[in-house]
Amino acid sequence: MRGYHGIGLWQRIRRNAGLYLLMLPAIIIFICFTYLPMYGIVIAFKDFRPAAGILGSRWAGFKYFTKYFSSYMFGNTIRNTLVISLYTILVTFPLPIVIALMCNQMNAKRFKKFYQVSTYLPHFISTVVMCGMIVLFLSPSNGVLPKLMSLIGVKMGDLMGMPRAFSSIYAWTEVWQHVGWDSIMYIAALSAVDPQLYEAAVVDGANKWQKILYIDLPLLIPTAIVLFILRSGSVMSVGFEKVYLLQNDLNLSSSEIISTYVYKMGLKSSQYSYSAAIGLFNNVVNFVLLLTVNTIANKMGNTSLF
Repeated sequence: MRGYHGIGLWQRIRRNAGLYLLMLPAIIIFICFTYLPMYGIVIAFKDFRPAAGILGSRWAGFKYFTKYFSSYMFGNTIRNTLVISLYTILVTFPLPIVIALMCNQMNAKRFKKFYQVSTYLPHFISTVVMCGMIVLFLSPSNGVLPKLMSLIGVKMGDLMGMPRAFSSIYAWTEVWQHVGWDSIMYIAALSAVDPQLYEAAVVDGANKWQKILYIDLPLLIPTAIVLFILRSGSVMSVGFEKVYLLQNDLNLSSSEIISTYVYKMGLKSSQYSYSAAIGLFNNVVNFVLLLTVNTIANKMGNTSLF
């Protein structure tokens, strides 16, 4: 096999042997912890018994997939997962672009750095601490938000106990925690804009809004499309830790999603085959969504992952 410029594949490998050696530990870790465990998917099609092992367990076919599709939890978990995921994407996807555009227009360097750092910091708060802060802030007895609202005569109930409020709590706390960090990609893209484009726009009489509309946004669109494709591949995979930590008996009807249900069935109820079947179904749907969105983006804007 001949490669670029007439150099064979093995010649290129030998020429860049040092770089491949640097990659080797990461490749080994990736194979050991990502690809080898995929063998366990087989238990989704078996009546898995730990004592018998994967190979020794009896074949069950699509028994556990059918069990999930016909259970009362199928519609509930799918609906809750989609509501929380789509709501979160709706509010967290455009806001990093807005923050990046705002930072790009700031002239005061000290204020700009302070603004960036203050929006980045919540990203480094652990999920457990973040959920504890959310519960404390929304506590009906001594929470910060109910206290502030009482000053203007508004009495708030127990938001953490309201099923209809759970998706909003999840989505808007995601904004607080991650939007500043997510804006880094867009800020980096804007830093690559040729200053001469802005100078030419000023000469032509363009104001700030026109520079944003005709220079900044067209540059950010390819980056935004790629990030949207990546997000579409995790629509059915809402973060388990945060949802599980914010769950309680009162909001369970709207907070029970696929990942928390898989955890409860697999680790708490020891229904390993059942939970593996649900997880496999979830991943297949995510993969199909990723391919679909990637294909649409490639046809409409010639921008895609592959």
